[in-house]
Amino acid sequence: MDPIIGFMGTTNISYNTNLMIAAAATTATTSSSSSSSSGGSGTNQLSRYENQKRRDWNTFGQYLRNHRPPLSLSRCSGAHVLEFLRYLDQFGKTKVHTHLCPFFGHPNPPAPCACPLRQAWGSLDALIGRLRAAFEENGGSPETNPFGARAVRLYLREVRDSQAKARGISYEKKKRKRPPPPLPPPQPVISTSPN
Repeated sequence: MDPIIGFMGTTNISYNTNLMIAAAATTATTSSSSSSSSGGSGTNQLSRYENQKRRDWNTFGQYLRNHRPPLSLSRCSGAHVLEFLRYLDQFGKTKVHTHLCPFFGHPNPPAPCACPLRQAWGSLDALIGRLRAAFEENGGSPETNPFGARAVRLYLREVRDSQAKARGISYEKKKRKRPPPPLPPPQPVISTSPN
């Protein structure tokens, strides 16, 4: 089987196979992951986030197995994660205008263009967050987590900035709203009038 088809085939599994995988994953989870399940019913269902994290982890594992030469997780570095993210770009659905495109910097271009489709920055950022958590849940230490490597963070920032410029959209970090300072306790009123 073609490695790319084998890799992408993880997202095209039949519904029954997904149910079997979810059932197997549910029985293997610990009580900490069952506490994040929805509702308090007798059936243990993984949350949407947990299911997506498991699929992403399996997909990355498949990518490592199809890598030439095959890679073990212990030998995986930030450079391999970047290679994986660049590989995923070919399946992206977000149009990113090049500097030569007349629509560069326009959020809503009036006509189609030949610029490439890429993975959206938000999708990559969420994917890395899920894989980072999955790595540590599967026995990896935070210090050796390739998904938290500096190179990965810099790459995500570069993708965010380049996509923002290409689409004319700024991604500004949301500022936290600080709660108003507490009012001083009311002073007791001392009456000066004679009784």
